[in-house]
Amino acid sequence: MLPYFLLIVGLAILIVGGDILVRGAVAIAERFNISPLIIGLTIVSLGTSAPELFISVQAALAGSGGLAIGNVVGSNIANILLVLGLPALIVAQGVKEDGIGRNILVMLGITIVFMGMLSTGSMGFLYGLILITLLSLFLWDQYKSSLKAKEIPDYHDEVGEGPSSPKIAALYLLVGIIMLPLGAQITVDNAHTIALNWGLSDEVIGLTVVAIGTSLPELAASMMAVIRGNSNLAIGNVVGSNIFNIAAIMGITLIITEVPVGDHIINLDMWVMLAVSLLLGAIAYFKDAITRWMGLAMLGLYTSYIVLALIN
Repeated sequence: MLPYFLLIVGLAILIVGGDILVRGAVAIAERFNISPLIIGLTIVSLGTSAPELFISVQAALAGSGGLAIGNVVGSNIANILLVLGLPALIVAQGVKEDGIGRNILVMLGITIVFMGMLSTGSMGFLYGLILITLLSLFLWDQYKSSLKAKEIPDYHDEVGEGPSSPKIAALYLLVGIIMLPLGAQITVDNAHTIALNWGLSDEVIGLTVVAIGTSLPELAASMMAVIRGNSNLAIGNVVGSNIFNIAAIMGITLIITEVPVGDHIINLDMWVMLAVSLLLGAIAYFKDAITRWMGLAMLGLYTSYIVLALIN
């Protein structure tokens, strides 16, 4: 039972460490009068993906490339089916946020590019450079679009308030920097042990258990948006997170080290990732909201996928 307990501990350290890191970084950025727009587009967006980033890098460096890729692919699937489906059981999730259609097209485009990379069977530095370039173009487009908007979205809705004292903010930053690699190390080691115990591959554990764990911050943000009566916030967070998972997390990971791609990802999981991304695009185009019945269907699809991933 110890590996299971330590896996939960590792994921908890990652989630808490990521939250502390973002709050500290935001507070320091505000102290230096950095534009709220820049803070929202870079520090908050990258910071909330920190758990996935540290797990993927640590897994790749430890020779568990399947866990690194599985974490990203599995998180993108979980973000759509679980993170949007579960809150819809409470209240319908609006899908008509300004500019969301354009961002969904970006998500689909990056997903297809990523699938092309996965299908080669091995990914390295050049692919990482391409993904980081695509991320930079996306951020620049978001920056230009936000300048034309009448008001800048308040990133505090997503991360809350940071410490007011510069010293406390610096302490937050330090603690977050320590917790994230520690949590990643504990998570990767014990996920690998569990995979061996169950006779599963690292990528399957990454696609299921680890992916769900690292999607918990997005799920918490969506549930809080529902509680605050701002259900439209959820879809924007999910689409942005999926773009960052591929472009930033895999981009940085591949620049650091080469990662082999398993048959499970190529034959099944990347196609599921594309299918659910297309599903989200269809919902956003044809519907005004994700209803309770649609949410229930999405959760059913996610449960079926998890079962299929485990037995296939």
